[in-house]
Amino acid sequence: MENVLDPSKDDLPLMANTNHILVKHYVLDLDVDFESHVIEGAIIIFLEPGSGCKKLSGADGGAGQLESNQSNKVETSQPYHIPGGFSSEMGSQDFADCDKSEKNASDRNGNHSNREQTYGISSSKNFCDPGNLGSEDFLLILDCCDLTVLKVEEVDVAAVPGIERFTKSTKQADVSKELKNQIVHELVTLPADHWREQLYYYACCSQAPGCGELLFTSSTWSLEIRKMGVTTATDFPHILRIWYKTKPEGRSVTWTTDQSGRPCVYTMGSPINNRALFPCQEPPVAMSTWQATVRAAASFVVLMSGENSAKPTQLQEGYLSWNYYVTMPMPASTFTIAVGSWKEAKLEPCSLNEPSTVTSFSSSEADSRCPSWACGHMEYPCHFQNPGVASQAIIPYRVFAPECLQHFCEEILLQLIPRCLSAAHATLGTHPFSRLDVLIVPANFASLGMASPHIIFLSQSVLPGGSHLCGTRLCHEIAHAWFGLAIGARDWTEEWLSEGFATHLEDVFWTEAQKLSYDEAKEQQELKALLRWRRLRDEVQNSSEEMQVLRPNRDETGQVSESGASIVKYGLNPEKIFMQVHYLKGYFLLRFLASRLGEETFFSFLRKFVHKFHGQLILSQDFLHMLLEDVSEEKRLGLSVEDIFQTWLDTSGIPKPLQGETQTWAESRLVQQVNDEVTKWIRVNLRARKRRRRENEEVFEKLLPDQLVLLLESLLEEKTLCPRILQSLEKTYHLREQDAEVRHRWCELVIKHKYTKAYEDVERFLLEDQAMGVYLYGELMVSENAKQQQLAHKCFEMTKEDMDRSSAKVVAEMLF
Repeated sequence: MENVLDPSKDDLPLMANTNHILVKHYVLDLDVDFESHVIEGAIIIFLEPGSGCKKLSGADGGAGQLESNQSNKVETSQPYHIPGGFSSEMGSQDFADCDKSEKNASDRNGNHSNREQTYGISSSKNFCDPGNLGSEDFLLILDCCDLTVLKVEEVDVAAVPGIERFTKSTKQADVSKELKNQIVHELVTLPADHWREQLYYYACCSQAPGCGELLFTSSTWSLEIRKMGVTTATDFPHILRIWYKTKPEGRSVTWTTDQSGRPCVYTMGSPINNRALFPCQEPPVAMSTWQATVRAAASFVVLMSGENSAKPTQLQEGYLSWNYYVTMPMPASTFTIAVGSWKEAKLEPCSLNEPSTVTSFSSSEADSRCPSWACGHMEYPCHFQNPGVASQAIIPYRVFAPECLQHFCEEILLQLIPRCLSAAHATLGTHPFSRLDVLIVPANFASLGMASPHIIFLSQSVLPGGSHLCGTRLCHEIAHAWFGLAIGARDWTEEWLSEGFATHLEDVFWTEAQKLSYDEAKEQQELKALLRWRRLRDEVQNSSEEMQVLRPNRDETGQVSESGASIVKYGLNPEKIFMQVHYLKGYFLLRFLASRLGEETFFSFLRKFVHKFHGQLILSQDFLHMLLEDVSEEKRLGLSVEDIFQTWLDTSGIPKPLQGETQTWAESRLVQQVNDEVTKWIRVNLRARKRRRRENEEVFEKLLPDQLVLLLESLLEEKTLCPRILQSLEKTYHLREQDAEVRHRWCELVIKHKYTKAYEDVERFLLEDQAMGVYLYGELMVSENAKQQQLAHKCFEMTKEDMDRSSAKVVAEMLF
C-alpha cells in the first residue's frame, strides 16, 4: 500500500491494517519536556485479530466491529474480584496506584532513566533493517509520522500478579504465546460492568517486563512491526510496548506560548490527526479505549479528553503526574491533550454547578428521552443506559484559560455554558458525555473551536464583543458531542455528517438558550440562512468543483482495501481547512429536510436516531434511510435517498432546492431592516461625495451582530465609500468593540477603500484573530498597494513562528 500512495498528493493515507488486527486499548506513559519541545515515553497497545484474519480460538472474530455488539461479552461462572481492595467505588487515581508501584521498579531496571542508552542497544539497528526481514511474517501496520521510534518489545503479561484469573489453565509453568494472547483476549473482552477492574489490569500489564524485542520499520506514514516466524494476526503478540519520542516539528501538536507569555503545548486538530503524537490506528473503524499517565513540571496543568476530572499526584523534584482514562471506544483521532499554565475560571460559590443545574422531568417525559431498546454499539459502560443522567440538563463543567483572559471567561463564558448545555439537552436529550472542560487556547489556534470528548477548545476570538459569537460557537461545539463524537462518520470524507449537523443544531441550541419566541427564532434563523447562502455562493464561485462535493467517493464511500487501509480524499489539501462547503451544504440539506418533514417530526426522529446510533460510525445512507423509513409516505413527498444523493451530496455547486429560497429570506423583517440601513448609508455616502454635509439627518437603527455582518457585506458591494463615511460607520456601531465576525467585515471595508486611519484595526485583527485572518492577507496583497502589502509582511513576520503550519503555508504563498 505504501508504494501506491504518494504523500506529495492532496490525499491523506490511512495505512493501518485494521481488517487484519485491531488495537482495543492504549496505555500512554509520557513525559512532557518544554525545554526540548519533546513528549517522550512509551505506549502500550492491546490487540485483537480483526475480521479479515483467522479467528482466535474460542473468540468471536467480529470483536470490535460495530455490527457485533454482543461479541465482546465474556461469560463467567462467577464475578471477577480485584486484588488489593480495588472496589467499585474507587476511581482513576486508584488504577494509577499500580502504575506508580511498578514505576519505581522499572526505574531501577533502566526503563525510565538514561533512556537514550537503554533504547540505543546495538541490535536495534538490525531490527530496523528491512533487509533482514522475512517476506511471509505478519505485519502490524500503525499510522505514524514525525516520530522517533526507539524500541518495540513484546510484554510478558503472564508476569503480572493475579493475572491467572484471566487464564483457563490452572498452571502457568509453560508461558506460551497462546497463553499470553489468551490473557489479553480475556482482558479486552471483559463485560462493561467490570471496567474498573479492566483499567486496573491494563495499568498493571503496561508495567510488566518486556520479553523480547520486535522488528520494526518506520516510513513516511507508517510504523511496521513484525515478529520473526509469526505469520498470522492470531499468533502475533497481543500486547506491545513502543518506546518513542515526538519531534519538535511534529504536526500533531504545537509548542507555543499562551496569551500570558507562558509555554504550552496542545493538539490543534491537525490534518494528520494524532499520528505524530503516538503510533496508532487512524481509520475511524479502529474504535479503542485508552488511559494515560502524563508527567510535567508542577507549574503546568494537564487537560485531556478523558472522562475523569484528573487530580495530579505529586512526584519528586517539582513534577506532577496526571492520570486520565476513557471507557467508551472511539477513534484515536479524538484523543486530545493540552499542557500549559492554565487557570481555572470560577464564579462565586452561589453560581457554581449546584443541584439546581439538574433538571427533573416528569416520568412520561423521561420515558420519551430514554427509549427502552438496547444500544446498538459494542459493549461499554454507556452513558445513555444510566437512568440517572437522562434528566441531567447541565453536566458538570469547568473553564480554563491563561491568566490574562480570566475576566472574559468569568463575564461571558461561564454565564453561557449552562444555558447552552441545557438548550442542547432540551433538543436532543441525554448528554453523551459525563463532563465538560472548556479551554481558551493560544492565539495561533487555526479555528474558532474544536470539540473532543469531554473537552472543547475555543479561540480567544470568540470572547470580545458580547455573547453572540461566543454563544453560537459554544453551541456548535456542544452539538459535536452528539454528531462527530458519539456518532462519527465511517468515511472521513463525509464531513457533513459532523459539521453540517453541528451548524444546523448551533442555531437551534442558540435560539433555545436565548429563550426566544417562535417568531424571533424564525427571524434570526432566516437571517443566518441568508448569510450562509451568501458564503456558500462565494465559495462555489471561488473553489474547484471537486472540492464542493460532500461525498467525493460517491458509491465507493466507506470502502477500504483488503487490509483496511484507505485514503482521505483531499485530506492534505492546505485550502481544505479554510473551506466551509461541508458545513454549509450539510446545514442547508438538514434545514431542507426539517422544513419538508416539519420540525417537530424531524427533531423527534433525530432523538430516535441518536439513541439508535450513538457509539457507532455511520454513512450518509444510514441517516437518510432511517429518516425516510421513519416518516409517513404523505410527509415524505416523494423524497428518496437516491434523489438526495444526486441533488445534495454527489454534485458540486449550489443545490437546486436552495435557489428559490433566497427571496423568502430576503423578505424577513431583520433582513429588511438591514436593507433600510444600507439605503441610508448609500444616501449619506452620495451626499458626502457631493460635499453636502447633511449626513447627520439620518437616524440609524441599532442592529444585531448578524445584522451588522449583513450590513457590512452589503456595503462591501459599493464601489466607493468616502473616508468620512467609514469613520461615521465605525462610530455609529462601535465596530472596534464588536465580535470577530463583525470586525472581519470592517477590516475588509478598510482594506478595500484604503482607509489608512483604521489600518491599526487590521493589524490588531491579524495578530489577535489568527483563526480568521488568512483571507485578509490575500486582500492586502491583491490590492497592490504598497502600504497594505507592507502591513501584511509586517504582521506575518510577527506571527509566522507560532502560526498554524497550514495557515502559514497558505499566507506565505500569498506574500512571496
